[in-house]
Amino acid sequence: MSYGQLPGASGSLAADARSLNNLKLQAGEKTPAAIKEAAKQFESLFMRELIKSMREATMKSGLMDSPGGDLGADLLDQQFAVQMSGQPGGLSDLIAQQLSRQMGMSEPGAGGSDKKAPVSSISARSQASSVAAYAAHAPTPAATTSQSSFVQRHTEAAARAEKASGIPAGYMLGQAGHETGWGKHEIKMKGGAPSFNLFGIKAGAGWTGKVAEITTTEFVNGAAKKTVAKFRAYDSYEDSFKDYARLITQTPRYAQASQQTSSPLAFASSLQKAGYATDPDYATKLSRAINTTMRLQRGQFESQNA
Repeated sequence: MSYGQLPGASGSLAADARSLNNLKLQAGEKTPAAIKEAAKQFESLFMRELIKSMREATMKSGLMDSPGGDLGADLLDQQFAVQMSGQPGGLSDLIAQQLSRQMGMSEPGAGGSDKKAPVSSISARSQASSVAAYAAHAPTPAATTSQSSFVQRHTEAAARAEKASGIPAGYMLGQAGHETGWGKHEIKMKGGAPSFNLFGIKAGAGWTGKVAEITTTEFVNGAAKKTVAKFRAYDSYEDSFKDYARLITQTPRYAQASQQTSSPLAFASSLQKAGYATDPDYATKLSRAINTTMRLQRGQFESQNA
């Protein structure tokens, strides 16, 4: 059995470009059965990516913590995607309708009527719930040594900032880790001195403190561009955590984000919507970093109380 396919109801899960082309050819047979099967497998591909994205942004269970966990998780993603696809009123019905319209055929289930079959909201909610439940228990990669060292180094400062602001220390540690490459790419002052800026906060017109000027990458209309920007500089890492906490809790544009601490993804998404970063994938990357930090924190707690 190849890793690109797993057995499933009435077919295999296609997972590469060649398989996608085969699906298109299969749908091109212009028979209701072929279109239905192609639509189901397209939905499987979509569900696989959705499951994978949600799993990466969810705290891991602590099981299967090994390099082989990635492969196992991918295989589980594929199997679960196959099982969820093809439900009545689901995404595959919409795909089949679109394929039928493009081929000039009557839509499946239309019965000669111009009205489209309604998509079941109950089915959609059921699929979403199933994905979330699966993602919560699927394995994710183990933390690296640099990630663990970074969290240990800044845990106390983050804890004090949490006490003052209410923002979870794990969220701040995760964002600091993401912004600095877990300490490998911290912003430096001219001459190489540390700026102690862990969150990539820029020095706007209202900033009166020290400044570090560096070349950074910004996304303009989805395209990455290099630009020179000024960033805030501090006297210590603790000052960086304090300033970040003030920014998030006292700046109107981040008011919603400061209230969205029920989940890493909700918090990260709110920051992205508020314009914290220009990277279109910022929320996904940040939520993944936060989950890594929270796993490390949990591991530290369990070892201390063993």
